[in-house]
This record gives sequence, structure tokens and C-alpha cells, in this order.
Amino acid sequence: MDKWSYVMFIEKSKTYNKITKAIVESHVGNLRAWDENGNLEFCGVFKGYPGVAGMVILNAESYEEAEALCKQEPLVVGGYATYSLKAVQVADKENNYLL
Repeated sequence: MDKWSYVMFIEKSKTYNKITKAIVESHVGNLRAWDENGNLEFCGVFKGYPGVAGMVILNAESYEEAEALCKQEPLVVGGYATYSLKAVQVADKENNYLL
């Protein structure tokens, strides 16, 4: 069975610089919920990449499920950011690195 992860790139909108502490706390709360539900594999902030705020690697059953998660991200809902979503087929020792 193929194993997939989904990479959400969080891209700054024109209002990104208007983010408040409450919005950041809401974003972090969302990350915690994803983590508790097993949807969060990894996340982090980009530095030195203009226009891109960060990245989240999601565990989801499908691209559609991953996209539904992205659409509920508070930064996206509030209009502070947009996102692009990419599907990545996982290569690891369980599948012999896709050989």
C-alpha cells in the first residue's frame, strides 16, 4: 500500500503583518489539535523565504482530507495567509525507498 503525506506551505497574504497574539494562539491551538488527532507529522517556520511563513506536514487518509484540514487553519480562515498543498509519496525502509 502506498504511503502518502501532504505538505502545506503557508504563504503570507497582504494582511499577514496584522496578525495578533490571539490569532497566533488560535493557530498554535489548531496545530495542537492536529497533533493530538495524529494529523501533524512536522511543522516549522521559514526564515529567509519572502512570502512563505511556514510549512506543515500532514498525515491524512487522502488529499481531500488534507485539504479540508488546510481550509480550517486559522491563518487561512482569517485571511492572513493562503496555502499550497502538495502530496508526497513517502519513501522509507518499509517500502524499500520506493525501489
